[in-house]
Amino acid sequence: MAARNLLRLGLVGGSGAAAVYNKDEVQTAAIGAVRFGRAAITTHLRAANQLLDLCCANGGAFVKVGQHLGSLEYLLPVEYVDTMKVLHSNAPESPLEDIFQVIEEELKYSVKDLFVEFDPHPLGAASLAQVHRARLADGREVAVKVQHRAVKSHSKVDMKGMELLVNVVSKIFPDFNFSWLVEEMKKNLPKELDFTHEAKNAEKVADQFSHFPWLKIPSIEWSLTTDRVLVMEFCEGGQVNDRNYMVENSINTKEVSEKIGQLYSEMIFVNGYVHCDPHPGNVLVKKVDKEAQIILLDHGLYTTLTDDFRTTYSKFWLSILNANLKEIQRYGEILGVGELYGLFACMVTARSWDSISKGIDKKERTSGEQDEIKADAAKYLPEISAVLNRVPRQMLLIFKTNDLLRGIEFSLDTQDSMKSFITMSRYCVKSVFSHQRLLCNSVACSIRANLGEFWEQFKISIYTIYLWYLRSSINKYIQENWLISKDGIKLKFL
Repeated sequence: MAARNLLRLGLVGGSGAAAVYNKDEVQTAAIGAVRFGRAAITTHLRAANQLLDLCCANGGAFVKVGQHLGSLEYLLPVEYVDTMKVLHSNAPESPLEDIFQVIEEELKYSVKDLFVEFDPHPLGAASLAQVHRARLADGREVAVKVQHRAVKSHSKVDMKGMELLVNVVSKIFPDFNFSWLVEEMKKNLPKELDFTHEAKNAEKVADQFSHFPWLKIPSIEWSLTTDRVLVMEFCEGGQVNDRNYMVENSINTKEVSEKIGQLYSEMIFVNGYVHCDPHPGNVLVKKVDKEAQIILLDHGLYTTLTDDFRTTYSKFWLSILNANLKEIQRYGEILGVGELYGLFACMVTARSWDSISKGIDKKERTSGEQDEIKADAAKYLPEISAVLNRVPRQMLLIFKTNDLLRGIEFSLDTQDSMKSFITMSRYCVKSVFSHQRLLCNSVACSIRANLGEFWEQFKISIYTIYLWYLRSSINKYIQENWLISKDGIKLKFL
């Protein structure tokens, strides 16, 4: 396949599901045949409703896949996106008796002894658990997250089925090697199934971002938290993709998009500790003191980036933002994708190679470009598979996070905001020069790094002013009333 054809594609990859090893082979045989049969048959069906039925019937890891599909508004047909969106907060529910059974098994008290009020109707049901509103004896309102009773055993079975399916597909179609997906599923779900791990993540992130007054992380009630039950502060708000909610509550959608961009840019490029499940059901928005508050929920899935990867990825993004094709190739090769660096850049940005070459901050995203991406995606699956197998494992969850964040941008119609590129540029620069300072062994070296960072941030500020000027009434007035000579020096009032 010609390289120029490959580079036409802009596609976001991702890893959307997780599961764990099975230790009970008898249970696997009993349950797995039915569950794997559903998956195998459904792979031949195209209807979105049938996909939704599959996810709801199997639950667990299958729902997580469906949630991911429901976020790809820029990539999938609208019928699939609208159908699968229901899984973001309305996945299949467990009956109340099962919920009470899990709570009482874990906390060793009856629900009536633990809570003075317990809403029998869940606030939302997700792939691994569902959340109920309750009230403690001291009057505090809490959210009670309870794991679905059989989710661990079902997830183990799902893993066996998915692993078998991937192996069969790899044998029949050698170009399609998705072993990376199985590896990620085995690694990630045990963490998500341990709610004490999630609680620790929540406190760690709350501490890391205490300098963002607009970010809310629910506090944890540790005395009522176990592996399968998590009790936390109740926080109310609308889903981050609910544009109507924001309009009704006078919340600025651009402000919301900018804050989320700032939060995740700092996570990815500076802290290297990234929340990898920002689907709309996990990110709420509320108006507090005339500004938008972002509420980040579900801290079960994080990835930790190494300093080397984080710095190289920052440089790769800067080369994209600067439309520096040689640097894109250089850092793409360092990240392991070799000659597929152009496709990798398209996957990272969800833009075509033509847009990347001209500058994604200069060439507006058009419906034609998005149609081209959707039409071409299926043609390059072997190459996409090759990229996903070559990149560092850390990159796989970054792909998923990028998918979900772009889905939010499309819902809010803020995907063309220049503010997101400027924010990303600032954090990439901060990451690169922070790494330089770590390598310094003299005061002079540190000073040079500080000056270098100051200069790069200053240039970004100048560019920001320039963009403001282009959109300002001053520029419009000058364009309408002044004439600039060819040499760019003489001005003449018309």
